[in-house]
Amino acid sequence: MSHGLGVLATYSNPSQVPKRKRYTMIEISGHYEERFIGVVEAMQANFENHGEVGASVAVVHEGEMVVDIWGGYTSEEKTEAWQEDTIVNVWSTTKTMMAISALVLADRGELDMFRPVADYWPEFAVNGKDRIEVRHLMSHTSGLSGWAEPLTMQEVCDWEKSTAILAAQEPWWEPGTASGYHMLNQGHLVGEVVRRVTGQSLGTFFAQEIAKPLDADFHIGLSENEFHRISNVMYPSGDSSDQLELFREAVEVHKMNPEVAMKTFMNPAPDANSAWTDWWRKAEVPAANGHGNARSVAKIQALISNGGEMNGNKLLSEETIDLIFQEQSNGIDLVLFTPLRFGIGYGLPVDDLPFLRKDGRVCFWGGWGGSLIINDVDNNLTISYMMNRMLTSVMGDERGAAIVEATYKALEES
Repeated sequence: MSHGLGVLATYSNPSQVPKRKRYTMIEISGHYEERFIGVVEAMQANFENHGEVGASVAVVHEGEMVVDIWGGYTSEEKTEAWQEDTIVNVWSTTKTMMAISALVLADRGELDMFRPVADYWPEFAVNGKDRIEVRHLMSHTSGLSGWAEPLTMQEVCDWEKSTAILAAQEPWWEPGTASGYHMLNQGHLVGEVVRRVTGQSLGTFFAQEIAKPLDADFHIGLSENEFHRISNVMYPSGDSSDQLELFREAVEVHKMNPEVAMKTFMNPAPDANSAWTDWWRKAEVPAANGHGNARSVAKIQALISNGGEMNGNKLLSEETIDLIFQEQSNGIDLVLFTPLRFGIGYGLPVDDLPFLRKDGRVCFWGGWGGSLIINDVDNNLTISYMMNRMLTSVMGDERGAAIVEATYKALEES
């Protein structure tokens, strides 16, 4: 089916795509197929109704980038516009890049999700961890949701120190029996396995084997000469007592022991200001410090929705993609105190996230403050939303949900 294309007022080179109708949309730039005008309107509404500062949105359908838009500003001062090549720390959306890296190795036969971690990382076998499998790391079910020894955010960036601590400690719950969100350390656990298999850091492997062939502007460990393109994240200021009260309510509602959550969240305590520092940007924290935009995230993640191929590069087989949907846990997460269902490397839909399609093969994850990436395999669809103004949510918010709902509505009506 042929669809018309819309181009926003500041599209970089409209002459390349003929017969485009022009629109004037305040603070929004880029291009989109006309049937997805509702996505553009949803993004515009986020600025008008939800205090958006700067953001980008991309949609890939049947292997084609049908929406690629951006808008707003790179800072609260609103002095510089968000550009086509602006990038931002996407926090835990980085985990989906870590997952793709491990899945590519699995597809090549170099990594088995069902083998013990210690087969690749022998030092890991101590203190009851000899039977933990790679899939447990990938699904937040390993029992190692944080560090047992005190660490600062800067020490988290010390790869040798932080991975050695994880190798030595014992699980905080029986591996494989429940999920406990591996907030900052999942990338260290999976990344060290990747390093033992390939001899390369996860960031280097990802850059050479995934980002480069897909021409995707996403980085795990950012070069200093790219710093000028960063839009710093902005975390809500003010009293944190409301969040603490929500935490207490969750503990009471679910009648759960908060010990694992406290150990995970408080060592080290999350600090959004770290994202403004050179040491954070340069380090490899494959669970949290990836830098990119909606376009780059969608280009890579569409490997999953588009049968393992993008930009003429076949990196995953259908059999490897199927691994993602093998359920590893389903219940109240021991760290986030919310119902979660994990496959291998990704979250799977649950009722508490109504904007996710429940039918068919859908996998997703997002980042602290609101970023969101969804892969819908059955509809050959990837939806990506990245922004700089963080809200207090961990699992997405109304801004990303509005983009998702508008995307599905466009498909239903086309």
